[in-house]
Amino acid sequence: MIHIDSAFDSGNIKVERCGGPQDIVLTIHKDAASDFYQWFHFRLSGARGQACSIRITGLNGSAYPGGWPGYRACMSADRQQWHRAPTEFDAKSDGGTLTITLTPDADQVWLAYFAPYSLERHHDLIARIAACPGVRADVLGRSIDGRPIDRLVIGDGPATLWLYGRQHPGESMAEWWMDGALARLTDAGDPVARKLRQLATIHVVPNMNPDGSVRGHLRTNAAGVNLNREWAAPSIEKSPEVLCVRDAMDAVGCDIAMDVHGDEAIPQVFIAGFEGIPSITERQLALLGGFKTRLARISPDFQTAKGYPKARPGTANLAMSTNQLAERFGCLAMTLEMPFKDNDDLPCADFGWSPARSQHLGRDCLAAMLETLIDDLGGLMG
Repeated sequence: MIHIDSAFDSGNIKVERCGGPQDIVLTIHKDAASDFYQWFHFRLSGARGQACSIRITGLNGSAYPGGWPGYRACMSADRQQWHRAPTEFDAKSDGGTLTITLTPDADQVWLAYFAPYSLERHHDLIARIAACPGVRADVLGRSIDGRPIDRLVIGDGPATLWLYGRQHPGESMAEWWMDGALARLTDAGDPVARKLRQLATIHVVPNMNPDGSVRGHLRTNAAGVNLNREWAAPSIEKSPEVLCVRDAMDAVGCDIAMDVHGDEAIPQVFIAGFEGIPSITERQLALLGGFKTRLARISPDFQTAKGYPKARPGTANLAMSTNQLAERFGCLAMTLEMPFKDNDDLPCADFGWSPARSQHLGRDCLAAMLETLIDDLGGLMG
């Protein structure tokens, strides 16, 4: 008998009907106390060798309906390697229907909006990196549900770098990026990492929203709050995750900050800047342009032609972290976006955008940061 279940870390699906392999109809639960929904993660059991058609309906009302055309679901039989499944979207069927077709060759298969990065894997990451020589680990604060907001500190140079991700918990590619960046930062034989550790003190918060991650949310924390709209005035009641990180930034300063995200609709990797902040300087703009040029040279997965529209002068939303930090510290702050779909500039039929590509991009971003420190910031040696 075929079963669908999602009662596990980051699971999210509601079974509307499961009448057989060609009659599986599902919907996605909304984030708690909000109207956001898009992330799904569930297990299909008992369908080995059967041609299955899984329909997820009601998607025209999802957070980003523009994310469904051209999208292919992620699937895995071992929860280690995630391939892309044949997927089609019909906006005119049942309020917008995503149809996933597959014939499992195993008794159980997992399907997800993107390859999950579980809280257990997060704890393994923290333990593994914290055990490396020269790494300091601490807890900046607690989430609404009481989970730790972990920070890793690497290097002892004069520049201060902040890398943080998963403000939006469904954007799990952000923590895969962190995984790759941290692996490079702690590689004793990597010359980029060695030099970066000499020139900078790097503060890394791999997961700012552990509650939403576990709950299977797309965009919010346990209170239904979008953390990336809390940076102007975070509170202990609604957004303690942002409050503790911003307080830590105030304590040590910030020269370069990167907020790592995923974008549902745009099938490219790009950076959003801070062009609309009130006190923007030519120096900040030059740093931003220089970093993007370097990253485009280093990584064929990155491009600068497509992305979000730039805010008009003086109109930036200072409740968003990149704008708030650029305004607050006069620093280079960036929002890195990776696709949920594939990177259309360098497509991969089997995997689309993937954990491995996210990890490689994390490594490449460090190389671009090092060049920026040396060439444009003089290592901040005075």
